[in-house]
Amino acid sequence: MNAPAQSPAQLPVQLPESIRVFERGWLSSNNVLLVDETRAALVDTGYATHAAQTVALVRHALGTRALDLIVNTHLHSDHCGGNAQLQAAWPCETRIPARSAAVVRDWDETRLTFRATGQTCERFGFTGTLVPGERLALGGFEWEVIGAPGHDPDSVMLYAAGPRLLISADALWEHGFGVIFPELDGESGFAEQQAVLETIAKLDVRIVIPGHGAPFANVETALERAFSRLAWLRADPARNARNALKVLIVFKLLEVRTMTLATLDTMLDDAAAMRAAASQLAPRHAWRALLGELTAELAKSGALVLNGERIEAPALAA
Repeated sequence: MNAPAQSPAQLPVQLPESIRVFERGWLSSNNVLLVDETRAALVDTGYATHAAQTVALVRHALGTRALDLIVNTHLHSDHCGGNAQLQAAWPCETRIPARSAAVVRDWDETRLTFRATGQTCERFGFTGTLVPGERLALGGFEWEVIGAPGHDPDSVMLYAAGPRLLISADALWEHGFGVIFPELDGESGFAEQQAVLETIAKLDVRIVIPGHGAPFANVETALERAFSRLAWLRADPARNARNALKVLIVFKLLEVRTMTLATLDTMLDDAAAMRAAASQLAPRHAWRALLGELTAELAKSGALVLNGERIEAPALAA
């Protein structure tokens, strides 16, 4: 059977030969490999349980060449979970957002996001930082580091004016953006996300390489969707909390494949981000009912399977 014809908006975009995107499904973010005569760099490294696969993808792409540099746009577990294994495979430099340096240096688990989201990340080190306004030479192009708080207060994007490319991480996807996590803790995040979207709108961007999903060229349409979604979230912050809790439930379930509602209920007490989201939606005594409601909605959408008190990830495609 022939595949259906694609509209122009759906056709794969053409990236420079020096840039390759490993488009990953959940649990991992996309990995962007940039190779030139001087070095090979990887932007973002996926989730810990996919780390061996990330190493294999990079090794296959580079052949006998070494990976010289890791760049992390931000330190959520799906963007830096492969750091440790990549560092073990190659003696590469690693650069992280400057605002995250202290917590990584001390491996402060109360301030790192991994435990707060019920996720894992093997400890890694870093050799340098990324400061908004500085420039990096990657893949034969000059990239400007742009601050991108909102989804994460420390996050950055990379913009290359020559080829008009933006590595947007979770600040802009083709159909939205990442959860606005600061708002779960009562901190400002919506205003920062608004400012980031406005910054992107002022850039001359031909192609966006997002943290999740395929690279896309319909930038104006994506921005319109993102501005609309942000306005919808700001009108009722509980929507952001509800979305966050659903995302974190599905993420954990995709990792462990099956768990009970009782286990999930216990996670709400242990994982600060999940607890904060639940607290915005219901009092503690009503969390079990809240989980029942949310998992029923997720089951209806096909994101999980309900089997009595047990919830399961959908069967993997053959």
